[in-house]
Amino acid sequence: MVNVITINAQNTAKQYGFENQGVSWDKDETTYWSVVNTNVATGSYALQYDVPKTSEFLDKALYSIETNHTIHKVRTANFNNQSHIIASSYEGIVMAVAFDGGILWKNKLSGFMVHDIWCADITGDNNDEILIANADGIIYCLDSKGKTLWQYQKNEVPMYTVTVVKKEGTPYIVCGSLDLNVYYLSANNGTLVKELKSSSYSKEKTWGTTTAKDFVHYANFLRPMTIDVDNDILVMHASNNPSQDRGAIYLFNTLSDAPIKRIETSSTAPIGELRISDFDNDGINEVLLGSSSHQNNSGITRLNLKDDTQEKYGLKKLGFGYSVVQPELIKDISTNKYMCLVGNQLVLVNTNLDTSSEEKLKTKYSYYDMWKQPETSKIVLASCQSGGSQIHVINTEISGWKDAYKALIPKGKLKKIINNTASIRSNLTTYNKPTNQRETRDIYFMTENTSSGLAKTTANNIRDNYSTPMFLGGSHMGQAEDWNRSTLGNAKYEAKRDARRNYNLTQQGAIDHITKWYDEKPDGNTGIAYWGGHGNDPYMFQLSTTKQILDYANGKKTVLIYPELEDHSNDFAYVMNHLFYPLAEYSKTKNTNIYVRTKHNFWQGNVYLPMWKRLLSGEFADVFVPSMEETTDKSMDISIASRVGVWASGSVNNWGTRTVPDNPSYDRSRQFSHQRLPNHFLRHLIYHMANGATYINNFAIDPDYMSIVWDLVAKGALFVPKPSEIVSLSPVHLSMLEPDEDFLVEGSSLKWATHYNEDFLNNNSFVFSRQNANWMGAKVTPWDFSRYAGGVKDRRQNYLPTYSNGLVLITPPQAGIHADVNAVRGNLKDNLHPLYKNILKEYYTDGRHYYSKNGTQLEASNSFYQTIEADIKNASALIPLTVTGNVAWVVAQTSPTNLRLTLIDGEYLNPNDRKAVVKFQTITPVSITDILDGTTYNVSSKNAVEVEIPCGTFRFIDIKLNAPLN
Repeated sequence: MVNVITINAQNTAKQYGFENQGVSWDKDETTYWSVVNTNVATGSYALQYDVPKTSEFLDKALYSIETNHTIHKVRTANFNNQSHIIASSYEGIVMAVAFDGGILWKNKLSGFMVHDIWCADITGDNNDEILIANADGIIYCLDSKGKTLWQYQKNEVPMYTVTVVKKEGTPYIVCGSLDLNVYYLSANNGTLVKELKSSSYSKEKTWGTTTAKDFVHYANFLRPMTIDVDNDILVMHASNNPSQDRGAIYLFNTLSDAPIKRIETSSTAPIGELRISDFDNDGINEVLLGSSSHQNNSGITRLNLKDDTQEKYGLKKLGFGYSVVQPELIKDISTNKYMCLVGNQLVLVNTNLDTSSEEKLKTKYSYYDMWKQPETSKIVLASCQSGGSQIHVINTEISGWKDAYKALIPKGKLKKIINNTASIRSNLTTYNKPTNQRETRDIYFMTENTSSGLAKTTANNIRDNYSTPMFLGGSHMGQAEDWNRSTLGNAKYEAKRDARRNYNLTQQGAIDHITKWYDEKPDGNTGIAYWGGHGNDPYMFQLSTTKQILDYANGKKTVLIYPELEDHSNDFAYVMNHLFYPLAEYSKTKNTNIYVRTKHNFWQGNVYLPMWKRLLSGEFADVFVPSMEETTDKSMDISIASRVGVWASGSVNNWGTRTVPDNPSYDRSRQFSHQRLPNHFLRHLIYHMANGATYINNFAIDPDYMSIVWDLVAKGALFVPKPSEIVSLSPVHLSMLEPDEDFLVEGSSLKWATHYNEDFLNNNSFVFSRQNANWMGAKVTPWDFSRYAGGVKDRRQNYLPTYSNGLVLITPPQAGIHADVNAVRGNLKDNLHPLYKNILKEYYTDGRHYYSKNGTQLEASNSFYQTIEADIKNASALIPLTVTGNVAWVVAQTSPTNLRLTLIDGEYLNPNDRKAVVKFQTITPVSITDILDGTTYNVSSKNAVEVEIPCGTFRFIDIKLNAPLN
């Protein structure tokens, strides 16, 4: 089936770029068309898209449409009296897709993510326009052919929500920005009609200890509620904290300065979805709110605007995971029901919210979005969260739709990932480590599930035949010690408790509970890992209790995990001196590590405060292990540079990493982070381990799949280097001074979204910027380290940054007035590969400003950053090779004449086939070979080779040199 659209315009061949038949780009490279019958003389162009036969789709209960993109959001729009799917991809591409499978057009927009889409006819031509709220701070308006009609931008703060409302028949675009304001725009040309500042009417307040502002909020959702054919009420869900706030509903007459009313939301969790429906057909709408929370606490709230009553419905426990509940009123064959998409489950319940009517439909994978085609029972699902590339359409009025959903296994990119991983596993079975490669370092997998299936078989084989990796016993326990803290000496921490723990253990009870793990087989004999405390309460166990547990271990490995040590107050300085340093002293001879599993800016911020000086000095290099938990974070590209920098400097001898299901959740009110295939985890671990991580804190999602990384380590295919073996570091490094207080607040304010201060930001620039809750998905500034060093363009899930000129380390100061000349860690140049001995160049920052060696302060936005950027580029010529492309990469020396190049598909949640260009700088390769599949690359008379990395995978490339690398 071929659909043809004809454009008639004089002399427009060059304008549109339709020089040839076939798929083409228009002049601004935003729209794809398939072009036939080009007539340059008359300016007549027939544009076609090919689709499968209608019979293949429209009579099915469920069918899938391949897009070749990771689809995040789906809506529907009417063009020429036909309904079409509007979709946005991870990259920010917006496309129109016919329900019979054809891709009508694609518009690349700016390349930044789409936060919201709304479709409505705002021009009166009987075709819907597409309004897009973009993370680059722009509202885009596209026409029915995908062309940009206009755009509006107030600033670079992300536009978060958009809709259309009418007043006396005139449509207005209403958009909510994370700058805490709402903007009314003209439908004709997108000009500003009215600015509605939340500070003029907001009743929202903060709680607890925070510097966030009261009586302001951002619009979490904006949606229209029809009064009559010519008038709408604007429905707003307002929030000030995407992680914790349940928010409130504000109702406005269109263009009004003040709300008609405010209704406190009765949900017990943040709101991640808002839909308008009329379940009883009384002509008065209801607002359906879906929570964003742990799946075992998921629910919906129905607000009846007839009398402002609210009914809450808590879904029955769905299992571990964090998800948004997306509710919709549908027709199940012939009966009205509510359908809730939650992760990989559809939950149906009668409109009377009777708990006994609840029905769960569970499928294998989770999906990013759900939209109902108006006036029908067709449900559109966006792509599978595990790397899928298809759109799925369900017709709930056709018998068999439930079984079809439960059996749904997406194809496209998801199938490629599974097949590609299987090929690597197969190739690994015959791989043998080269004899000239040293023995594998001690690697600890601390929290794996090796109890069944392929995971058990793989782990047992490793235990029987390899000395490393090692699996630790232990448990994530729900109890803590109940002990008398009255003499602790610090009032704040005397009162601190972790609400997730039962404080019901005596000292001996705690010792007995934990020490039994050392005697459990198969892994207790190696050692255990468990929570020694938490940022909410570091004193879950008194110091004497932990010491007795370490005595019992009698030399077995013990890893004490301490999550979320974010406090940088004087109170925490007390904790360091009273708890952590005495524990570190005791641990030196006990084969024990203190696993500092922190968040946000810790390793490029907090650790440079005076209270952490003894860690940085290297005094406890064998004890402290830097790690991170990065849920809601947006600067993973900086944290990898920071942890590797602290490790390479000699402050610590090991560093660690963590994977957990909610890692992808950079925005807690949009927790579409329920990947069932942990391919993103696999690539994340390989990148970090190829950079030297040895303490691995995984959450067991599909351990059979993840067990491949255990084998890769055991067999030496994944080479885990020492600092002195990595040769892909930039010779330029950035050294951290004592961090600026505003930088610390900025980097740790990921819950409250009311810190935004436009005047302050316009007059103050930061080296590490735009990390708080007002910048979700935002583009980074030109002077931000992430851009010029890491190749990162936005604040999302940058676990796999490109660092195309080499990893730029963030380190303790080495020279000048800033250096700690008494530090036992020694000098950075003495810990790195010998090639760095005389080529290192150091710059200084406090996270906000730059500084010279003698202490002169420079603004981050000053042109000085361009000097650093140029030095990074120029210094890349001094290392063996560089890699460009959308890939993460590491190079380590495995023998005097061999290098191991690790290349990884670089899009954490957007896997695809990648091409990497490897450019040789200071070396001349003799041979280049993939160590697993045997692919060889021609190096004759070339200083560069192109390497393809299959979707969702990685390559380990052996580069043999013509002379030793010294």
